[in-house]
Amino acid sequence: MISRTLLSVCSLLLFISAVWAQSYGLEELTRLAEQGDPQAQHQLGTTYQMGQGVQQNIETAAMWYAKAAEQGFAQSQLNLGMLYNFGMGVPQDFAEAAKWFEMAAEQGVLPAQVNMAMLYSNGNGVMQDYVESAKWFKRAAEQGDLASQLHLAEMLAAGRGVEQDYVEAAIWYEKAANQGDGTSQFALGAIYSNGRGMEPDVEQAVTWYTLAANQGHIAAMFSLGALFSGGNGIDQDYAQAAKWYRLAALQGHPNSQNNLGILYDNGQGVEQNYVKARMWLNIAFKNTFGEEHDQVAQNRESLTSRMTEEQLTEAQQKADMCLESQYRRCD
Repeated sequence: MISRTLLSVCSLLLFISAVWAQSYGLEELTRLAEQGDPQAQHQLGTTYQMGQGVQQNIETAAMWYAKAAEQGFAQSQLNLGMLYNFGMGVPQDFAEAAKWFEMAAEQGVLPAQVNMAMLYSNGNGVMQDYVESAKWFKRAAEQGDLASQLHLAEMLAAGRGVEQDYVEAAIWYEKAANQGDGTSQFALGAIYSNGRGMEPDVEQAVTWYTLAANQGHIAAMFSLGALFSGGNGIDQDYAQAAKWYRLAALQGHPNSQNNLGILYDNGQGVEQNYVKARMWLNIAFKNTFGEEHDQVAQNRESLTSRMTEEQLTEAQQKADMCLESQYRRCD
């Protein structure tokens, strides 16, 4: 996700540069660039990189970016770093990419800051250093970059490169969550649900889990099912639990499949139906391993004695149909 974001931002810079360059003829642009004008050098670099009005030549683009970058032109530093990062027009060299990214990042260029954070996180071109990674993620996060806000929050929650701080993590998760990021919405819900660094607030947890679940976040759907079925901090509501377990079960979530089966077995939130209960338990049985698999097996066994052979056969046929249809025919 971050790489795609960086490439789109870089493409935007190239587009803006190309528009600027169109007000000059190639000859005039070349004359200004050869006289040492860094902006002209940058625009000439983008012209050759995009092949607008000239034959595309990434090597020539890199040469002009380098001239502008050496004069401190931040956009050229970013673009030159990208070329070294991907080995386009120059040999791939992560260390050289990091050098130019850092120069642009120090001038406040957002994608360069994100790149530095990722290079330090992965140890590409620089020694792996989570402290430096967190520093750059924070600078980018402060500029409103969603992915950096999420990464910084995750580092704060894990205590990686920074002191563990769930309160601070929640602040950055919320910034990303307010931009519509489902992963951050789910993480924020978990912090409120578990009371990490703060008093538990199940109502807030439900709010954020619901936002994430409505975007298709499967773990958020399961978490809502668990909260409503447990009734800890909110009114117990098996119908809501069944709704969210079903949505997650239809996405292939084994624990939701098991729990939905139990609700059908007990008639909680749904009409009691042993065939549907067994169907979902059979599906969960195929999708679980280890201790979870053993627990599903116990749940199936406790149901077996209350079902006829015809019901057991029907349940297995329905389970097979559900799985074969990739959860499109599970009724």
